[in-house]
Amino acid sequence: MKKITHVAAAVITRPDGSFLLGQRAPDTFYPGYWEFPGGKVEAGESPCEALLRELREELGIEVEVANPWLTREHVYEHAHVHLHFFEVPQWSGEPNGHVHSALTWQQADALEVGPMLPANGPILKALRLPRVMGVTQAAQIGVAAQLTALDRALANGLAWVQVREPDMPEAPRAVFIREVQARCAKVGALCSINAAEIAAGSASPDSLHLPARLLMQLTSRPDGEWVGASCHTRAELEKAAELGLDYALLGHVQQTPSHAGQPDLGWARFAELTADLPMPVLAIGGLGPDDMNIARAHGAHGMAMIRGAWGV
Repeated sequence: MKKITHVAAAVITRPDGSFLLGQRAPDTFYPGYWEFPGGKVEAGESPCEALLRELREELGIEVEVANPWLTREHVYEHAHVHLHFFEVPQWSGEPNGHVHSALTWQQADALEVGPMLPANGPILKALRLPRVMGVTQAAQIGVAAQLTALDRALANGLAWVQVREPDMPEAPRAVFIREVQARCAKVGALCSINAAEIAAGSASPDSLHLPARLLMQLTSRPDGEWVGASCHTRAELEKAAELGLDYALLGHVQQTPSHAGQPDLGWARFAELTADLPMPVLAIGGLGPDDMNIARAHGAHGMAMIRGAWGV
């Protein structure tokens, strides 16, 4: 068995969502392939310390913010690598290709270069996930009020909705699901349907969200372009990773009326539970728009919100 080499990798992002890729030089393994900047973690270094050093050496920039994101393993013919990905939204200096043949800014949903280094390819799908998920609560505030709030949120840039209505009867819920799907499709937003609430015999949606109890019963990934799950424990998160799910939600992070009297995780515990996972994890529970920076600093891809998404 090959020795595992730990590598720190940077997803350097600009406000428009674009990220930096470098083209590997001719005298390296996989010459001409594109990769996220970074390099080997040396003895005595943490992955974050390695990241700061590598970006200084490779690109000539000084990292100001590096948020832990996710990790992945890949076995090449020459090495078994354990990649620690960080998101870098703030830095000083202008990136220059000191070791790469070329640099380019790209968008995950419109990649214009290739091929990607195999270990980095799966990261592109994760980068297509929006940072905020709005979870519906039509049974609590009324269908008309929820659809009005949805239209307003979509117009303001919300790009991901989960339909979750366990207290709504099946027939009106099916109508509500179609309404939400149509509104999301109109603006190109992702619409995830909670698997526990899909009527028997209905076609599986392109984006499926699993409650934890269904997640733990599965032995293989369900069909669908996007499949995620709600999780509350490390075991559930590891199950989601084992099945190759695209994302997970973890909570509740802070006190919330829907879990009144139940202890919250807190941010330190959230970071501990989500460490070294291969898929993005969104924080949920008692969160609002102002919590995004603290969520990302503790390893969250973003946030899922119920009241916070609709201004309630």
